[in-house]
Amino acid sequence: MDVFEAVASRIACRWFLDRPVDPKIVRELIAKAARAASGGNLQSWQIYALTGAPLQELKQKVAAHIAGHDPRHDAAEYPIYPEKMWEPYKSRREEHGVQLYGALEIGRDDTEGRLGQYKRNFEFFNAPVALFVAIDRKLGPGQWSDLGGYIATLMYLACGYGLDTCPQESWARMHRLVGDFVKMPPEQMLFCAIAIGYGDRAHAANSFHSPRAPVDEFCKFFGF
Repeated sequence: MDVFEAVASRIACRWFLDRPVDPKIVRELIAKAARAASGGNLQSWQIYALTGAPLQELKQKVAAHIAGHDPRHDAAEYPIYPEKMWEPYKSRREEHGVQLYGALEIGRDDTEGRLGQYKRNFEFFNAPVALFVAIDRKLGPGQWSDLGGYIATLMYLACGYGLDTCPQESWARMHRLVGDFVKMPPEQMLFCAIAIGYGDRAHAANSFHSPRAPVDEFCKFFGF
């Protein structure tokens, strides 16, 4: 798969096949993604990779933690979204929700159905591999930008191995549980998780492709 196809075909995969991923491939992905651009070559990423029994143990701990309550109200260590959204971002986010829940036939008033779908984040949507991505708390916006570049690079490289991924900021709400489990030092902050596996592209949750705004909506051209 070439880079153009990888960019065009990547999705946030929300259901994976029950198929293991070769650990060698996971190691290669993590290592090769480190070629992402990094200002001053600081390489601001810290990665914790889980599969097999450790991943199952963590999922069980989280399942017990979120049983009977709405984890969307758990505080993350940083604002995942602004408290009040505005246009055009508000409409884009709402449209994405309409696509996802519409594909899953979960109605707008189906509170339990929507909560159940959100909680599947904490099952990694059945993915056999989970990465937790962290950053040193003292680093700034430039290094956060580089962190995003690492994540994007890893996801596109995964396409080259025939794998799907799902970046999950929702896991930032589980920072205490995750931090304790992987023995993350206190100077690091959990940013997100990434589910990795072979996506079930026939699943309804993977049946749509999120739209993107036309280029003239977000770019002003000079001299072209």
